[in-house]
Amino acid sequence: MKNAKSVPPLHRLVETVGECLNEESARRLLAVKADPVLQARVNYLAERCNEGVLTAEERAEYGDYVSFNNFVAVLKSKARQILADSKGVARGLKSDTSH
Repeated sequence: MKNAKSVPPLHRLVETVGECLNEESARRLLAVKADPVLQARVNYLAERCNEGVLTAEERAEYGDYVSFNNFVAVLKSKARQILADSKGVARGLKSDTSH
């Protein structure tokens, strides 16, 4: 097991939040998506970023979206692990009861 100093802070935070997830909350987290208005704004900022024409204010806003998206992506990965583990346990229980 890695010590706390060798694990990136974001991963430590995700582990802490991940401990709060159960199967239902993991499923709900995986269903979370940006609403169309927010997604359009992010797409607009991404396009301007690719063109190199973001204002300082837009760059800060876009950076916030990117950071938050990375955090949510890591949380969703944790949610998928929880669901996969629960399916493995369920399969194990089914095979144990068939004997």
